[in-house]
Amino acid sequence: MYDYEDEEDDMFGSPKPTKGEATIDFKSELNADQFRAVTAPFGPALVLAGAGSGKTRTLTYRVAYLLTEGVSPEEILLLTFTNKASKQMLDRVEELTGIGAHRFLGGTFHHVGGQVLRLFGDSIGLPRNFTILDDGDSDALLSEVIRDLDPDFFKSKENPKAKPIKGMISYARNVMVSVEEVAKGRYPSNTELLAKIDAFMREYQETKISRGLADYDDLLVLWLKVLESNQEAAKYYQERFSHVLVDEYQDVNSLQSKIVDKIAANHQIMAVGDDAQCIYTWRGADIDQILGFPERHPGAKIFKIETNYRSSPEILKFANGILENRKTDENFTKTLKPSQPHQGLPTVVPTVDAYQQANFILSKVEQLVDNGTSYHNIAILYRAHYHAMELQVELSRRDIPFVITSGLRFFEQAHVKDLVAQLRFVVNPKDLTAFLRFACLLPKIGEKTAVKLLSMAEKISSEKSIKVVTALSDPNILKKVPVNAKEDWVGLVETLQSIELLTGTATPSKVVDEAVNGWYHEYLHATYENWPRREEDLESLIDFASKYDNLAEMLTQLILLSSESGDRVVRPGESCLRLSTIHQSKGLEFPHVFIIGLADGLFPNRRAIDGEGDLEEERRLFYVASTRAEKSLHLVFPMLSSQNGTQIRMMQSRFLKELPQSGYELYNVHAQQSTFGNPSNYGKGKWSQYGGKQGRGGSGYRRSF
Repeated sequence: MYDYEDEEDDMFGSPKPTKGEATIDFKSELNADQFRAVTAPFGPALVLAGAGSGKTRTLTYRVAYLLTEGVSPEEILLLTFTNKASKQMLDRVEELTGIGAHRFLGGTFHHVGGQVLRLFGDSIGLPRNFTILDDGDSDALLSEVIRDLDPDFFKSKENPKAKPIKGMISYARNVMVSVEEVAKGRYPSNTELLAKIDAFMREYQETKISRGLADYDDLLVLWLKVLESNQEAAKYYQERFSHVLVDEYQDVNSLQSKIVDKIAANHQIMAVGDDAQCIYTWRGADIDQILGFPERHPGAKIFKIETNYRSSPEILKFANGILENRKTDENFTKTLKPSQPHQGLPTVVPTVDAYQQANFILSKVEQLVDNGTSYHNIAILYRAHYHAMELQVELSRRDIPFVITSGLRFFEQAHVKDLVAQLRFVVNPKDLTAFLRFACLLPKIGEKTAVKLLSMAEKISSEKSIKVVTALSDPNILKKVPVNAKEDWVGLVETLQSIELLTGTATPSKVVDEAVNGWYHEYLHATYENWPRREEDLESLIDFASKYDNLAEMLTQLILLSSESGDRVVRPGESCLRLSTIHQSKGLEFPHVFIIGLADGLFPNRRAIDGEGDLEEERRLFYVASTRAEKSLHLVFPMLSSQNGTQIRMMQSRFLKELPQSGYELYNVHAQQSTFGNPSNYGKGKWSQYGGKQGRGGSGYRRSF
């Protein structure tokens, strides 16, 4: 737990600046679109700022303009999604006007919510000296509550653990729906579980209040409760803030929007955002809030900022084409206008498969570097982490420095290492490290107990002349397994034995498939809120395994790659290639951008195509990815994908099909004089050595076409 930092608000006693005191020439420092928005009359306004159009600059100068118009800094509320964004804006305002950043109330929604609760939380039963729970503490408290209400709940492997339950509670509170409704979407057939989760949530909330605790979501939920139940507090904030400014408005959820509307009840609000960059609906962002802004704030003026200062005219024409194919209100349509010099057309590159995709990208990267481009000026973007697996393999083999904005490298992820540990142990039952990794995932099993159980299995194996994996199911061992872990132990051992049965007779991809869909499948669902993404990662290992002739060979290569990537330390000042999911790249820009996996089923993903996801959000993701590029944009997709060892034909992304061919150049990999050779060689392949023993598909080899 940690105490919320109680910062003084300095809300009284500071003199207002005299109107016209600052000497900022707004007209010369802003373009025409920005100037209109910055100097907008007081009243509700929505600023639609296209990608790379200077949104932050516009918001910063709006604050400065308000000050020159005689508005006191204490009358301005600035809400952002990161403390960094707030600090940058207010520091810049201080540079422009000389008025200290400390005089404004600004920061993230949660930061401001915390300050409100320090003043008025006691009116809803929360003491002013409340303590905020960090993520781990809130997990522990929810676990405690669940065990108190249902001591046997976590003993059933059918039930999720505390973390995914907390994730459902959090999502429900932020989008303002019942937790039962959220749980129903994830566990539709388990009606008993749905009722229990609702009871867990209510008890969890009551326990926090009674102990003077608040979690991260409470900073918003209880803030709104204060505004709705305490008229004095609501009136105080509505009258105190004559101007409410909200950044990244396309990312607000229902709860945040309701808070803003309550404070800005007099319609004293300017919201800045871009509906075309709303890409976080999966975590609660609600695009209807920005689209419905004019309706909720009658008389709102809409300003569009369309001059782009980032990308070439060719890239902007391509990006505008993406938006032309979406359905939206005419008031929200934007056309990005160029200010940068001409460059080449974006390039669309079909490759045979993900391995050729990786080879092509790295050949282009090498060309760029040879021509003087630094690695850090190049980004490779993807829809999902596993799409870059083959690329990470090649980068590690070639010792090219790279960093991943979206988190750990593929083979370093916990769920990947958990699964690989099971395969390692079956191949080598003396691999104690591998055994400890997965055995200690079971409840009440620590290293001591795990070592004891394996020692017993080794003894039984020797006495009965049976394999160690077979011995793990011996009744004498089961007696020593902690009660809470018995059900999991049986499922785990059955999976290990199934893997062993297949090893040596089935293909590596079938062996990996057995592991992915065995005991760990249930563990994944019960443990992680984001299990669908993790499951996709593991399923991609099935494809990875199909490139090898036996499991031991595959594991050798995989462990080498994991070790190489794990040991690789980026030196201070070293230039590194940037790999990132598109979500993590938002707000960033790079001279050269590669977007990979642009095939239907990958991007847009299968769920969106099948109607389970949001196809329009996938389109917006494509727009966001394309507008990260400044000078060159390569769009690459594999024509074949291996699923369970079978080659499946992939079609180029429907988003590419919608665009006129005049907007891009089609690059024929096969026609180039490179290592790829003639396309008719596909299936035969040319194997080039990286090191190690010579052999088809073996460790230390890659296939090029």
